[in-house]
Amino acid sequence: MERGLMEVKVMGIVVDPKASNPVVVLVDLSGQKALPIWIGVFEAEAISRGIEEVVTLRPMTHDLMKQILDTFQVTLTRVVIHDLRDNTFYAHLYLDVDGEELIVDSRPSDAIALAVRVKAPIFVTESVIEATKQMGILASNFLEERDELKTIIENMKPEDFGKYKM
Repeated sequence: MERGLMEVKVMGIVVDPKASNPVVVLVDLSGQKALPIWIGVFEAEAISRGIEEVVTLRPMTHDLMKQILDTFQVTLTRVVIHDLRDNTFYAHLYLDVDGEELIVDSRPSDAIALAVRVKAPIFVTESVIEATKQMGILASNFLEERDELKTIIENMKPEDFGKYKM
């Protein structure tokens, strides 16, 4: 595994009060750092359904992706949010296919939605952490200062950061 990775978990989905946009909040395992990523409504729903393990009558897109991986005995070993360019995050899916590692490009929201379904770990690279620190959106000492993230989110406009073009 690459060096300089911080493992994170999905703390939850909040709504940016200004723009009514969903924001997925990733928190490092110690709860000290929080990273908000603005996502679309459908992606937020998909992540929430995965976290809550909601079963639908017919498989939704990410459930279908999980079924395809299971059918072909492919394992999602991890998700890595590896880049931040022009206010957009980039992620990779790391797949184990018959003992060979394959890397597939993904939007972070799709990667997270799939990861929560298959219980795969999610990581953020050091370069993304540094970039988000410089942009002033990485909340630190998160457990002590939960208001810090709220303030950051309230002071940002969705077009400032990580809004996906659908």
